[in-house]
Amino acid sequence: MTLTVAPFRNEPFTDFSNESNAHAMQAGLDAVATQLGRDYPIVIGGERLTTGDILTSVNPSETSEVVGRVHRATREMADQAINTATTAFESWKRVPAVDRARYLFAAAAEMRRRKMEWSAWLVYEIGKSWAEADGDVAEAIDFMEFYAREAIRYGQPIGVTQSPLKDEINQAFYIPLGVGLVIPPWNFPLAIMVGMTTAAIAAGNTVVLKPSSDTPVIAAKFVELMEKVSLPAGVLNFLPCSGGAVGDFLVEHPKTRFIAFTGSMEVGLRINELAAKRSPGQLWIKRVVAEMGGKDTIVVDETADLDAAAEGIVSAAFGFSGQKCSACSRAVIVEDVYDAVLERVVERTNKLRVGPSKDPRNFTGPVASKSAYKSILEYIEIGKGEGRVVAGGGKLESAGDGYFIEPTVIADVDPNARISQEEIFGPVLAVIKAQNFDQALDIANNTEFGLTGALYSQKRERLERARTDFHVGNLYLNRKCTGALVDVHPFGGFNMSGTDSKAGGRDYLLLFLQAKSVAEKF
Repeated sequence: MTLTVAPFRNEPFTDFSNESNAHAMQAGLDAVATQLGRDYPIVIGGERLTTGDILTSVNPSETSEVVGRVHRATREMADQAINTATTAFESWKRVPAVDRARYLFAAAAEMRRRKMEWSAWLVYEIGKSWAEADGDVAEAIDFMEFYAREAIRYGQPIGVTQSPLKDEINQAFYIPLGVGLVIPPWNFPLAIMVGMTTAAIAAGNTVVLKPSSDTPVIAAKFVELMEKVSLPAGVLNFLPCSGGAVGDFLVEHPKTRFIAFTGSMEVGLRINELAAKRSPGQLWIKRVVAEMGGKDTIVVDETADLDAAAEGIVSAAFGFSGQKCSACSRAVIVEDVYDAVLERVVERTNKLRVGPSKDPRNFTGPVASKSAYKSILEYIEIGKGEGRVVAGGGKLESAGDGYFIEPTVIADVDPNARISQEEIFGPVLAVIKAQNFDQALDIANNTEFGLTGALYSQKRERLERARTDFHVGNLYLNRKCTGALVDVHPFGGFNMSGTDSKAGGRDYLLLFLQAKSVAEKF
């Protein structure tokens, strides 16, 4: 069976300077406000379960406001979820790829119709600005639209090959893996969660979804959406739970075939280690798809457009309060233009407005949680001893009852300083001086990560050298290092940034498939 669909196109971003769009977004915020504080059960095979062990999700812009309460699963429920997904896999794997794709197309269409409402959930639960929330929703739609098309493509036979053997026909095709554990992050709690989950499902696998403890409500809403489009029970199971007590059990379970994870390096390495050990009864080598963050650098040389470079640095460093794995956390500037670029960066940083995310006048909102707030402030104190604070430098209590931190720029940082090497995941930018382009490139490559990076230069020789020698999975030339688009910038990094999975790329679904060759003798 074939299905004719239009070529993939990225979902447009919303222009909130348009008054009607701004009104629509405000209506979305008002609608979601009436739904705050509800309870959300565990969902296994379509059955709703409660435990009374409650995870409370609060608005990081206003910590007294409860976004929702989610029941946490027990170890026994985790086992039930894996077994339920295993049973569902036997029928789901036989559903033609074209039919599986239709579920994603339906879900994307429904999310598009309620786009402002989805954005509002992101504003409330994780403190995204209007623009950042809109981008998150657009990317979630993109993932579903793109992976549905990719599932159709991979659902076709690889080919029938001519055999040198008489009366033999050979065929190869892709089949799904089995039951997958999906562990998404809190920073893109809709887009990345939707992307990992629907890629696995579209490829014919079943999923146990363990949401982030900071953003479980958005995940619960997505499960509701997939139920609305009639995804068969058991294909997607919703299992909020403790990462240590229950999460490890899920990773080690003998029926878990693969784990898709996005999060910290430490957790990713632990998952990889646990998954590598065979459990009693396990029939396969588990596959791990991991994206584990970065320490991303923008390099500026003396030939660059300095205003464009400063604009890119500030946008990439402080958008969503620096809480992107692709965020610019280091600016390495050659000494000839160091002072000029630093002055421009400081000037732009000081103009940024920080406050509650519901207010569209604010460029960025709070950091995600109390633990993140504490950790980032500790790093700022470390940075004060490792460099010169030229903007920000602490908490922003005047913004309200939330986890607000000033966008902070620390200059004259040594390339090997802690704030130059360790992932902070907050609104903290280390500025480093390099003698020349060669040294700047060496500094850019001196961390254990390798996710994103950027170079601002007008010199073709340097741009070409960066293409080969700037060792990151996603490199940007004369533009900021954030803002990857599905099917435009396949996303994933080198070294300790993960398995270079290239989410949103044309080989991503292969991570959830395996090739089978069949020869028939007549």
